[in-house]
Amino acid sequence: MAEHTVELLYRKLADELAALINNGGFQAGDRLPGVRHQAQLRSLSIATVIAAYRQLEDWGLLEVRNRSGFYVKSKPATVVQPPRIVVTTMRPAPVTGQDMVLQLIKAANNPAIVQLGAAVPAPEFLPTRAIEQALTRAARNQRVRTSNYEFSPGAVELRRQISRRLADAGCAVHPDNLVITNGCQEALTLALRAVTTPGDVVAIESPTFYGLLQVIESLGLEALEIPTNPRSGMSLEALELALSRWQVKACVVTPNFSNPLGCCMPEENKRKLVGMLKERRIPLIEDDIYGDLSFSHARPSLLKGLDENVILCSSISKTLSPGLRVGWIAAGPYQDKVEYMKYVLNLATTTIPQLAVADLLENGQYERHLRRARSDYGQAVTRMTDAIIHYFPEGTKITRPEGGFVIWLELPGEIDTFVLAHKALELGISIAPGPIFSASQKYRQFIRLSCACVWGNRVERALMTLAGLIQQGNNPAKPGPPIRGD
Repeated sequence: MAEHTVELLYRKLADELAALINNGGFQAGDRLPGVRHQAQLRSLSIATVIAAYRQLEDWGLLEVRNRSGFYVKSKPATVVQPPRIVVTTMRPAPVTGQDMVLQLIKAANNPAIVQLGAAVPAPEFLPTRAIEQALTRAARNQRVRTSNYEFSPGAVELRRQISRRLADAGCAVHPDNLVITNGCQEALTLALRAVTTPGDVVAIESPTFYGLLQVIESLGLEALEIPTNPRSGMSLEALELALSRWQVKACVVTPNFSNPLGCCMPEENKRKLVGMLKERRIPLIEDDIYGDLSFSHARPSLLKGLDENVILCSSISKTLSPGLRVGWIAAGPYQDKVEYMKYVLNLATTTIPQLAVADLLENGQYERHLRRARSDYGQAVTRMTDAIIHYFPEGTKITRPEGGFVIWLELPGEIDTFVLAHKALELGISIAPGPIFSASQKYRQFIRLSCACVWGNRVERALMTLAGLIQQGNNPAKPGPPIRGD
């Protein structure tokens, strides 16, 4: 128990100092406070401070100078441009070109393949031991209940815990106004089914999560792609123009660390977006699946907090465990309809995972895990970005996400990333080609990479192989051996 406490203390200090360094609180070349001074300042042991400094050193943020102390490490002054915003004629269209997604998902389950494609965290990023213990407690303590359906709206313990977390984020949602779902994908499906009918037009970010495109396709809807900025999110000017031209029946956005761009919409833009759609009585659906994963440790606000009529969808798939399949929807005025549709669709979400997640939220383990996960994902994104800058051809453009664990790349030249993805898969590497993030298959020169993988020689060799494929264009001669084994 004491060892666990010491670990939490040193990681907490390391995370705080890393955030200060990354946000400019400490500049390259600055000397950190001495170990003894830092220990006195924060009422910590010297061993805890040394462990925190060593962690920062391992992350590449500090360097030790003999007889002098710990200094913020200088980084090479590399200027990398963000990917361009692809703007085309905005016109509603059916979703096409999602065939590659099935290959991507299958690859995520193949241990022989280097997983850079699907946005699924490696187990090492997840609290697997804590989850196992919570599942065991639920099965042991509530044997009868866990063998039965937990009918819609879902376990009241879980809904209460979610309600409390939403309140901490400035969003008041009563537990009775939450419905537990099988992940965020089902929540988005229920939201769109509640507010649209086949043939309706839905405004979406571009690029956007391909899972949303599949939902739109399955419901017979048309997607209206709105250009999205890698820093500020959906273009409100373009959305306003689109709303004046087309009869939009719903709008879906991921304002906090969107997938694949990782951008966080500024507060002013959030208010404008909510106001614009509220004035026109167009349902706004908010996907907040990455909202808890801010690198700065400051949880961004929710659109739902600005208007109770916003439909909020989320899950613990990116933060706690994708395998538990626990998500939720706060449907506002569509609560009764969503609750009934959930029942008709699959009766209930599995009981044991609901109770286990409620347990992890209530006892504070979820929040403790988040403190570590935010830092781990931030370091993973930095590490992957640095490697891409080093290995990939000049002219590669990369996003600088503020949260989450994916990055969006624009590749130089005329390379077709569909072709690149197929060739990479043959060599044991999974990537997500840009066209699957567009209803009309734009982004032929773009790819998304997941950084939530265990770093090592295998991943680094995979990036080197990808760089070789890009250099050689669409007709590589012999890019090297497949990336298999360690």
